[in-house]
Amino acid sequence: MTRDMNRIVGSHDLLLVTLDTLRHDVADELLRAGRLPNLARALPGGRWERRHSPGSFTYAAHAAILAGFLPTPAAPGPHPRLFAATFPGSETTGQGTWVFDAPDLPTGLAAAGYRTICVGGVGFFNKLTPLGSVLPGMFAESHWEPGFGVTSPTSFEEQVACAERAVARADGPVFLFVNVSALHQPNWFHLAGATREHGDGAESHAAALEYVDRHIGRLFALVSRERPGFAIVCSDHGTAYGEDGYVGHRIGHEVVWTVPYGEFELRQGEWR
Repeated sequence: MTRDMNRIVGSHDLLLVTLDTLRHDVADELLRAGRLPNLARALPGGRWERRHSPGSFTYAAHAAILAGFLPTPAAPGPHPRLFAATFPGSETTGQGTWVFDAPDLPTGLAAAGYRTICVGGVGFFNKLTPLGSVLPGMFAESHWEPGFGVTSPTSFEEQVACAERAVARADGPVFLFVNVSALHQPNWFHLAGATREHGDGAESHAAALEYVDRHIGRLFALVSRERPGFAIVCSDHGTAYGEDGYVGHRIGHEVVWTVPYGEFELRQGEWR
């Protein structure tokens, strides 16, 4: 599907949700099993699109995503991008691409009149170190607190509440970015009956995604309340739970590079 982002930018609120570390196989299995009702309602055809990440860990993937290099369709291209910085010779800038003259997408959208808001999750967004300040520093407004982080069993609902407060203060269109930490290790506490000794695995990863699904509709409602919305929901990279002896990410494995992706418009008032 070729989408004209020049029609959308300026007329829609924008939402980018990165489900940090979410594996495509787990996400796809849960959706097909009917265990993600809110995402099933939102995603086109009730299905994830299979894509390849631009990076194998959070910092690399987000540096690319926030420059307009979203996960690439897992099929031969070229694939025109939704957003692209001015770049001579770009082969993925098409007629429908919204082009910005800035080093990153938040800066480009701010110049187009958007209030840019970041609600961070994993450590690369915590603003506690110079490195942890780079990505949130692209936004006019950024938020992080320990309750949003990977060790919090209530991280996503706390992030959503923060986003609701921030958007309520905004005047005009918003670009809301939420980096969801709940899927990232440790995630064992999202699985009913699990203990720390149980550790993380595909089952607790899946339980964390079900937890996220219970609250994500609030974000869709938030960016379609004042005007139509446009949402992108995707993973930045996957993670390994023992496949071929690998655990974690920042490695070149299929379960790390293959990610779920969805993009869709939201009619004003569609989500309540």
